Amino acid sequence: MTIAQESARTEVPVGLAPVLAVTDLTVGYRRAGRLGPVVHDVSFEVPPGRTLALVGESGSGKTTLAHAVLGLLPDNGAVLDGRITFRDQVLTDLTAKGWRDIRGRAVALVPQDPAVSLDPVRRVGRQVEDVLLLHTDLDATARRERVHELFDAVGLDDVRRRFRQYPHELSGGMRQRVLIAAAIAAEPDLIIADEPTSALDATVQKQVLDLLDDIRTRSGTGILLVTHDLGVAADRADLIGVMRAGRLVELEPADRLVGSPRHDYTRHLLDSVPSRRARASARAPIAADRPTVIDVADLRKDYGDFTALDGISFQVRAGETFAVVGESGSGKSTTARVLTGLTAATSGRVTLLGNDITRLGRREFRPLRREVQIVYQNPYASFDPRFEVYDVVDEPLRSFRRKRGRRADADRVIAALEATALPPDIARRHPRELSGGQRQRVAIARALVLEPKILILDEPISALDVSVAAQILDLLRTLQRERGLTYLFISHDLAVVRAISDRVAVMQHGRIVEQGPVERVFDSPATEYTNRLINAIAGRRSAPGGTS
Repeated sequence: MTIAQESARTEVPVGLAPVLAVTDLTVGYRRAGRLGPVVHDVSFEVPPGRTLALVGESGSGKTTLAHAVLGLLPDNGAVLDGRITFRDQVLTDLTAKGWRDIRGRAVALVPQDPAVSLDPVRRVGRQVEDVLLLHTDLDATARRERVHELFDAVGLDDVRRRFRQYPHELSGGMRQRVLIAAAIAAEPDLIIADEPTSALDATVQKQVLDLLDDIRTRSGTGILLVTHDLGVAADRADLIGVMRAGRLVELEPADRLVGSPRHDYTRHLLDSVPSRRARASARAPIAADRPTVIDVADLRKDYGDFTALDGISFQVRAGETFAVVGESGSGKSTTARVLTGLTAATSGRVTLLGNDITRLGRREFRPLRREVQIVYQNPYASFDPRFEVYDVVDEPLRSFRRKRGRRADADRVIAALEATALPPDIARRHPRELSGGQRQRVAIARALVLEPKILILDEPISALDVSVAAQILDLLRTLQRERGLTYLFISHDLAVVRAISDRVAVMQHGRIVEQGPVERVFDSPATEYTNRLINAIAGRRSAPGGTS
């Protein structure tokens, strides 16, 4: 079914009073003693039983809008003008007590990060029970039974056991389901979902979004979905509003916006969706006579009685991008740790550039580190916060004590920054002063400064806005073309993998269940697990000729 054929899905019923109406809203923050607007004259409505998605990059104002609707602006934030109306109640006039009465009961929040939102020292059942204690007259027994019902409704198994567990005992998807259970406990008329799936695997993301859709359909709840991912919005929303620099630049039914975007910025976001880019970036096949630079044979890694890698094998040729995909816990990152010498294999063989690293000690492996570098998911966590960018990129050169002279090293650092499209003056800034995309470019520059032959990329764009992620992917392609780099690309996002990879291995429970050329695996998956991963790709509706 094409987008045009299913356009009726997004038609919003005429005549229904909106659950939420935002009218000419301007929101500002006080900085250095001055109150300045960051959201300007925004207006939209959320009909009952429908989803409106607000999309935009970091800093666009979408989360500020959501916090204003919930009355959760920080102390230095304020609504400067306009009105927020829930049903017939003007929220901008509410007192603190009025907010306590409405928030959680009639308007609920599903936050982005359950690890932060859940109290780590309290059982999750008790935390959901708190909502019922605040907003219902149920006694303790009835509250517990209601929480069991809620856990069942959001798809948790063994609900009595889950009630007693702590957040660290649950997976990321389970924790997000607990937050959704808390959000729907008092049967709200409006749910605000603020990046509710950005940290989740594609399959878990699909499950959570399916659950929100089911709640919306069954209860008539309106949903305001805040996301940086236009692919998710295109798949899930009835209406999409595009935020840029604090302004709502476009607001349309989803299929109309995806099919005929009016604003250049909307077109830019759509063109950045990986599922669209994959079709426009076909790669020439890697020549069969290229030398093998990574050879993994029957690799096994045990942690006590837990097997993280169960006899995996694959080969990567020079200049190739080989992707390893799978859900959390599949063994992807363990594979990266073994290949970089951070974790010793239990058995099997790993050969890098002709060297069997399973037979090398730390001292013997050290020279290979110059040839094999890694770029992590969260570069900020791998930077010394005291260092300026120059020192971050220079660190590998200092570590290997090359006798090149400070001037030669400085030239290498500046060349690495230039190769990643960073201006020279960024060298004297600290990582905390950079955007997420700039930090990732610094991480790539640090990996390049030793002129390696292999880069291991461990979820390098999963924390980035879709358009910034597209820029990083373009950069990686350019560097590979210019330097002949070989990439081992580790990701849970199959849309990204299709856009950048030559071949792919699919991992499940520590095993490779399928591998081959990326087009063959995506177009004719050999296993049900691979098919499930592919069907969970967000943005399929936004792809030209895409299906839902």
